[in-house]
Amino acid sequence: MTQPTGPAAYFALFNEIGIIEQLSRAFLEARLPDGLIAPHFGVLNHLIRVQDGRTPLELARAFQVPKTTMTHTLSGLSKHGLIDMRPNPDDARSKQVWLTEAGRALRENTIARMGPDFQRVAAAFPPEKIAAVLPILQELRIFLDENRAT
Repeated sequence: MTQPTGPAAYFALFNEIGIIEQLSRAFLEARLPDGLIAPHFGVLNHLIRVQDGRTPLELARAFQVPKTTMTHTLSGLSKHGLIDMRPNPDDARSKQVWLTEAGRALRENTIARMGPDFQRVAAAFPPEKIAAVLPILQELRIFLDENRAT
């Protein structure tokens, strides 16, 4: 089979990434407690990665979703006791999102529950293969993040 070239190659790349995203979302959601979905986990993971205390608007921008969608996601997290919404000391009109210990623990426990799944992936894709592709994907993510359509 010949490899696509030109725009078709880039379409094929993003198509594969999209399919991987769909499959990995199902993979993740199967390990989350009832009532939680990938966007909930995404917010927990994001707050650990970039530090909590973000406003709902900052989170909506980071995830490129409407503020109302992020508000709904945050409501679900709050209902499960995974985040606290606190007044923003810099702007009394807004709130900040803080992880609770339960939120941090849920993230860690979910990752741990995925361990056997990751072992199956590792059997098919040894660390050397992952190490070879990861920097390219990270570079692509950084480029796309820095060149978002506003």
